Amino acid sequence: MKTIIVVGGSKGIGKAIISNLLAHSNVINISRSAPETSHAHLTHFSCDVTTDALPDIDAADGLIYCPGSINLKPFSRLSIDDFKNDFEINVLGAVKAIQKYLPLLKQGTHPSITLFSTVAVKLGMPFHASIAVAKAGIEGLTKSLGAELAPTIRVNAIAPTVTDTDLAAKLLRNEKMVTNIKERHPLKKILTPVEVADMAAFLVSEKSTSITGQVFEIDCGIVSFKL
Repeated sequence: MKTIIVVGGSKGIGKAIISNLLAHSNVINISRSAPETSHAHLTHFSCDVTTDALPDIDAADGLIYCPGSINLKPFSRLSIDDFKNDFEINVLGAVKAIQKYLPLLKQGTHPSITLFSTVAVKLGMPFHASIAVAKAGIEGLTKSLGAELAPTIRVNAIAPTVTDTDLAAKLLRNEKMVTNIKERHPLKKILTPVEVADMAAFLVSEKSTSITGQVFEIDCGIVSFKL
């Protein structure tokens, strides 16, 4: 049974990832709040990855870094601190976790790292400057580390479109907004956390041992198509 570290697994996509993984893996969750799930194969460490020392762990075969932010403002209203905070949460937190657990991963079974980007990196969307800059950093990290750590550790990223989570609540706060967002996507839908979790679980599984350095857009067609 594999042991997978999930950073940020108490809510949203991270929570769905934990639920998926617990069917076949030991899961170590690191987040500020504890998951609602209780399971014999789940261990939780309360920790703010941006400010606290990360816990010592004995072994790991995979790392999934979930923390993110949705900081949507006109560029003229974004402060330097906005850019710094988004970069710290999305990129530096991931770097910190990877550097901490890299020695363990190198000893793991078919080890892998999975990170999270956003469709806003490739699509170009108004008011997304700060988060797009941060997530572009994640995509660069994915490519660079994937090359550096091959053939031992695979590194991939997932770039979802709007997903029905608490983090996206401001974008989905009424039925009209939900309908408008769905209509902008060729598949006329938005994502559920379970859909994204399925991809994350695949990328840390034995079924993906030939995949590295990739950014997977789960986008309901919005990046690739104009209909």
